[in-house]
Amino acid sequence: MSIFKRLRDLTMSNINALIDKAEDPIKLTDQYIRDMQEDLDDAEKAVAAQIAIEKKFKLLYEEQEELVNRRNEQAHSAAQAGNVDLARRALEEKKAAEEKLTQYKTSYEQNKTAADTLRTKLVQMKKELTELKNKRETLVARYNAAKAQNEINKAISGLGSDSASAGLKRMEEKMLQMEAQAEASGEMSAKAKSLDEEFAELNKDKAVEDELAALMKQYDKQS
Repeated sequence: MSIFKRLRDLTMSNINALIDKAEDPIKLTDQYIRDMQEDLDDAEKAVAAQIAIEKKFKLLYEEQEELVNRRNEQAHSAAQAGNVDLARRALEEKKAAEEKLTQYKTSYEQNKTAADTLRTKLVQMKKELTELKNKRETLVARYNAAKAQNEINKAISGLGSDSASAGLKRMEEKMLQMEAQAEASGEMSAKAKSLDEEFAELNKDKAVEDELAALMKQYDKQS
């Protein structure tokens, strides 16, 4: 995998689209965060390695630049002293150093450009990761709120369902039936008397009538 492949392939817009379609956006976001963190760790190592190469060629370039200047000064000094052979050797080394200087300078500039590009991508990658982490916090809040709302809606719909209404209606009818049975049972109990009770009532009425007849007869005699 290229160091910055995920940064190229999974831009925030693509990640957002995948998250919106996911059944569990929290788990998907957490997975992307882990993946991007791993890529970020690899990218930081790669940038550090590239910077090291850049610095190496810069050092070589500067060393050759210093050597070119030194050999040039030495050639002039030898020429002023009339030492042609020494001046020639100084110029020969100067020429070789200039060739290396050109090579090292080219390599330094190329590696500096590569390092700068990696630095820029690394900053962008860190920004992407921060945005994704912030998005996760928002997703968690929205996910929990939606989940709670769904539970509330289910509870409310259950209270207003036809089955619940039918159950309450059947309970009401059952209570009316029980009340009617209790009332009828009370009336039957009041009317139902045993045979002994009816004869006792009959004898009770006869005793009163006999006493009344005797009383009336007593006053009839007096008159």
